[in-house]
Amino acid sequence: MSAAITILGQHLLNGVLIGCAYALIAMGLTMIFGVMNIANFAHGEFYMLGGFLAFYLVSLMGLNYFAALPVAVVLVVALAVILQHAIFRRLRDAPMMTTTLVTIGLSIFLEHVALLLWGPQPQSIPTPFPTKPLSFFGVYTTPLYLFCMAVTAALILVGHLLIRRTRMGKAMRATFQNKEASALVGIRIDRIYMYAFAFGAALAAAAGAVLGGFIPVEPTTGGIITLKAFVVVILGGMGSFVGAIVGGLLLGLAEALGAGYMPTGWKDAIGFFAVILVLLFRPEGLFKRV
Repeated sequence: MSAAITILGQHLLNGVLIGCAYALIAMGLTMIFGVMNIANFAHGEFYMLGGFLAFYLVSLMGLNYFAALPVAVVLVVALAVILQHAIFRRLRDAPMMTTTLVTIGLSIFLEHVALLLWGPQPQSIPTPFPTKPLSFFGVYTTPLYLFCMAVTAALILVGHLLIRRTRMGKAMRATFQNKEASALVGIRIDRIYMYAFAFGAALAAAAGAVLGGFIPVEPTTGGIITLKAFVVVILGGMGSFVGAIVGGLLLGLAEALGAGYMPTGWKDAIGFFAVILVLLFRPEGLFKRV
């Protein structure tokens, strides 16, 4: 196998993991936007909190790594339920400008709470996986990398099946399409709001907890994660779960290839350039709304 193909394979492998993480986060964001019609600029903070809580549980409380991941997600979901009842429930019919300002303020608040609790230093979650690299046809990876990729891909599949096959998922999709008609046939809109917000937060927290052993997490991580999630949602199409998955994978692969073959500083610009093109030529995104 030539060196050029090996390097390409290495970049593609890196892109798949990042793309799976982007897809997971964007699925939650598009769910919240689709059900509640709220552009949640604090969504990335759920990713950040998932990573920091997993770090705290493993490093400071000595909890088993595999037990700490779901516990961190549950704690973030509990916080999301509280925020939904205290803040987001009141924003249901508010103007878009109001919801935007409130969620930006919430993002800043959660970021500074994390700074007070854990400090500004990036933290990596200690994992039980060996650090010795594995080689497949000249492409190198690690057991932790394979674990992260398998878990994020499995969560994407489970999330997609829950939305498409379960009764609650069908109720959510019905609410996306027409809230008034859904209420008339007996769907409890308040409950759907709560489930959608909690499920979206759970997906973001799971991404942060799983990737926290691979990509260090810090209090300011949430801001860039939120921007990347909005890039994915715009690429895939607002309200489209398939679009969130495909858009996440495309952005992850594009960034990995861009970082490999272009100056590093251009990596983050790729997604925003893609958004400009999509908004110019296909404003509804690559896929239609559910």
